[in-house]
Amino acid sequence: MAKSKYLIGKKIVPQPIPKGIRVTDLVDNYFQAYNAARLREATQLFAQKMLSSDVTIGMSLTGALTPAGLGGSCVVPLIKAGFVDWIVSTGANLYHDTHFAIGHSLHKGSPFVDDTALRKEGVIRIYDILFDYEVLLSTDAFFRYLISLPEFQKEMGTAEFHYRIGKYVAARERALRIKHSSVLATAYKYAVPVYTSSPGDSSIGMNVAAMALDGYNLKLDVAKDVNETAAIVLAAKRKGGRSGVLIFGGGSPKNFMLQTEPQIQEVLGIDEKGHDFFVQITDARPDTGGLSGATPSEAVSWGKVDPSKLPDTVVAYIDSTVAMPILTSYALAARRPRTPKKLYHRLPELMALLKKEHDRSKHKLR
Repeated sequence: MAKSKYLIGKKIVPQPIPKGIRVTDLVDNYFQAYNAARLREATQLFAQKMLSSDVTIGMSLTGALTPAGLGGSCVVPLIKAGFVDWIVSTGANLYHDTHFAIGHSLHKGSPFVDDTALRKEGVIRIYDILFDYEVLLSTDAFFRYLISLPEFQKEMGTAEFHYRIGKYVAARERALRIKHSSVLATAYKYAVPVYTSSPGDSSIGMNVAAMALDGYNLKLDVAKDVNETAAIVLAAKRKGGRSGVLIFGGGSPKNFMLQTEPQIQEVLGIDEKGHDFFVQITDARPDTGGLSGATPSEAVSWGKVDPSKLPDTVVAYIDSTVAMPILTSYALAARRPRTPKKLYHRLPELMALLKKEHDRSKHKLR
């Protein structure tokens, strides 16, 4: 009898896991079904296809990832390996990652402690992460000092803001002899543009607002961010390459990263088809209608994902704090480092291309 076409997949083998197994073997051979299989597909897609030299990779970060140490343990090694070319993050992830960079400590704890007692003792809790209230005050003071410097007394996009901040964070790490670099310091060193989709929605934005009350002149230009991120994606395509998105969580950073294609096609009237690769790690369901759980297939209807590239999309429904270390270690083991694209230094060139294509498009704003 002829075998059904549905039975051509690799056999599930219940073999024992050997001692000392490599992460690549663990994922390839033992993540066999359910969301373990989706995570296997995500790691393989990222390592085997997305990390081709012609792919420009954007990463979005949502949820309290850096307080859990994932900035230094995962995001930084991916940047150093050339596996991330641009980033959209919540401001909170960048703020909390700076705690480590300026010499503060966060501690493992319990999610079941008495929060009233914590408040009395000046201890902050992020689920099972605990740290002193003074960490916030010190980090606030650090950002306010930087915002008061002459180079910040102007309007700029969040990529420029974070690049300038990263220079000082890197200097602080050197002065304190901190071995493990932060996200902003590493992004500065490798010229990776870092954007915040909602710059007012974090302690960094709160301190920018406070400094405005004191007469300082920093203003964050969100329109510049929208156009710069669209320019990054357009340039990747126009130079014969491809665009891929690696999404941890959902929310505003996910949408900000994906809306680059509607900005190019729908608003600017430039001929384009959508992102070529889509990997998302999320715990959000699609049936509630929220953006965090929206599938790659739904994104096709908006022009966010190229419909012909749907086979190169994966959603794994798993906690990012579990998936990110596995995906990172798998990619580092499976692929050699890529040459960093250093997109921050190329932003004027990329913006010029975007403006040129918009100017000659037939679709003009009225």
